[in-house]
Amino acid sequence: QVQLVESGGGLVQAGGSLRLSCAASGRTFSRYAMGWFRQALGKEREFVTTISWNGDVTYYADFVKGRFTISRDNAKNMLYLQMNSLKPEDTAVYYCAAPGSAPFIPTTEEEYDYWGQGTQVTVSS
Repeated sequence: QVQLVESGGGLVQAGGSLRLSCAASGRTFSRYAMGWFRQALGKEREFVTTISWNGDVTYYADFVKGRFTISRDNAKNMLYLQMNSLKPEDTAVYYCAAPGSAPFIPTTEEEYDYWGQGTQVTVSS
């Protein structure tokens, strides 16, 4: 059974930075792409970024390009999201996600089968 546990969320001022972590267990982590999504209060969950199984290829939603960086450490079964230049509109619950199969760069919610519990990120103005 795949388990994903996020950490690192919190309250930060606009312009600040946070680093989210996701600890994965239950299967061979290095065989699968991984992704981050977020859901703001009253809004639908949206794609943020994804990374290929080996970390060589990444893809970002336009609204985080140049500010967020996804990375992974396959030796530690860890996924990361470095968030810089945070804005109040980045306030949301951030979810780590894993696909059930192995699409190269899954970008839609439907391609992901496993989800963490989420970690709250709040950016104050």
